[in-house]
Amino acid sequence: MRRKKILLGFSLLSAVLPGWATHTATDGVTDSTAFVEPARPKRLQAVRHPDDYDRFRFGGYGEMLAKFMDYGTNRFYGGTDNSDHRSSVSIPRFVLAFDYKFTSRWILSAEIEFEAGGVGVATELENSENGEYETEMEKGGEVALEQFHLTRLLHPAFNVRAGHLIVPVGLTNAHHEPIHFFGTSRPEGETTVLPSTWHETGLELFGSFGKGYASFSYQAQVVAGMSADGFGRDYWVSGGRQGLFEADNFTSPAYVARLDYKGVPGLRVGGAAYYCHDVTANTDKPYKYSEVGRSGLFIWSADVQYVHRCLTVRGNVISGTLQHSDLISAVALSNKSGYYQGAMRKVARRALAYGVEAGVNVSSFFAPKKCPVIYPFVRYEYYNPQEQGEKGVVMEKRNQVSKWTAGLNWFALPNLVLKADYTTRRIGTAKLFGSSSYKSENEWALGIAYVGWFTRR
Repeated sequence: MRRKKILLGFSLLSAVLPGWATHTATDGVTDSTAFVEPARPKRLQAVRHPDDYDRFRFGGYGEMLAKFMDYGTNRFYGGTDNSDHRSSVSIPRFVLAFDYKFTSRWILSAEIEFEAGGVGVATELENSENGEYETEMEKGGEVALEQFHLTRLLHPAFNVRAGHLIVPVGLTNAHHEPIHFFGTSRPEGETTVLPSTWHETGLELFGSFGKGYASFSYQAQVVAGMSADGFGRDYWVSGGRQGLFEADNFTSPAYVARLDYKGVPGLRVGGAAYYCHDVTANTDKPYKYSEVGRSGLFIWSADVQYVHRCLTVRGNVISGTLQHSDLISAVALSNKSGYYQGAMRKVARRALAYGVEAGVNVSSFFAPKKCPVIYPFVRYEYYNPQEQGEKGVVMEKRNQVSKWTAGLNWFALPNLVLKADYTTRRIGTAKLFGSSSYKSENEWALGIAYVGWFTRR
């Protein structure tokens, strides 16, 4: 009798497991990656439609990174780089995501990001403060609600979304998952002059229109505007994203628009614009900016991506203008506020960042079963958060960076990638091999990244 029960148990288990495997196979978080073929578990197949779940799905993405650098932490001490060699390992981000359909037209979505290992109590060595030890109620990172919004689907050309949204300015913010860039780290220029990943609370209208070679998609948003408190010399306005307090200032909202052309298979050409009427109105203590007056912030970006069986090419450019940047820089903030102080407060009128990368799919030239999916790639970037100041204001030369990166991406699975790259960075010059008073910086990096849905119903 016992033997019959065991045999019956094995029979039931063998019947259940194939169905369970079908539900737990992973596919990509984004609309371009999804991989499952229950009948042939050793092969991977992309799901052709992003809306591939009935009620609920749960997943996310993450990155692990190791870097080996020939420069120290005090990079500009004494006017030149501190050339101490150092290495680091980190978890840049771990993100959990879920989507839930109340009905086929009402959808709740959320992403929670654990950046740099999350938060905690830690002691830090403040090299910018003469090597002082400082105990912080943090652990070098943050836990942030990256997305939390409710979507109402009305028509392919017109839909509504409200909540905490991704601001789609720039190539990386609109497509920030790690399989959408080749390097071990997100493009440095874009993440220097803009928040990454940039998320704000507000309202969005979105949709797609046109057919064939005249296909477009759009996004239009009204979100909480940036605060001038967080602007600074080294990162322009990227520190201006709100979120320090329980509620964001909405006195001067920001208006965002993005348009993408998708009429040619594999090609996406996009542009975006951001405008906030007065970034001083959203500050913690607006009266401190009474001498500044209204200060508008305008940012624009353009980007292109072409994905072919053999070749992937991406490029982008970002620039913007901040009014009365010199007067904003002169406003002194409390030392306890956590904002930039002194010389680091000197924000520029205009910043600039652009880059292009190309990767070749080696496996496309061979039989798929005999060659792993490997992309050798190269990327060039130029960026300068101090590109132009107000008349008579001298900008910091060391913020001008020209950078080359070359490496390999090995897709062990379509949604799991191992990365390796080498970077050389020229500081204080727009030319890679131009003369500069600062020593060039070089680094090797290794990374692992994944993106996928763990389960869906």
